[in-house]
Amino acid sequence: MSELSNLKCEACSVGAKRVTTEEIKSLMEELKGWELIVEGDVQKLKRVFHTDDFIQSVSLTNAIAQLAEAEDHHPKIILEYSSVTVLWWTHKINGLHKNDFIMAYNTSLAYQNVLKK
Repeated sequence: MSELSNLKCEACSVGAKRVTTEEIKSLMEELKGWELIVEGDVQKLKRVFHTDDFIQSVSLTNAIAQLAEAEDHHPKIILEYSSVTVLWWTHKINGLHKNDFIMAYNTSLAYQNVLKK
């Protein structure tokens, strides 16, 4: 079982520390299908989830929105006919925090649940 499965997001302030290179390497091993990208100088987690149709894409988007609201941590979501692209990063620190990895893990779980329906 993943270390991330039992974690909740913690309150994050402007002065919070970004995850280290070693932490990123370790945490990425727990996030199957996710990639580390850099936009500008900001590291982000990205994954494209493929769905059967638009309704399934909307269902996944809604599930992610509920997760985000529950944790008060919100991703960039790009909704398309048969895919949903999700990017996680922490705006307050302009980079990655452990919260982003927790949310990416939970996003993957939401995807699995939507596919089962």
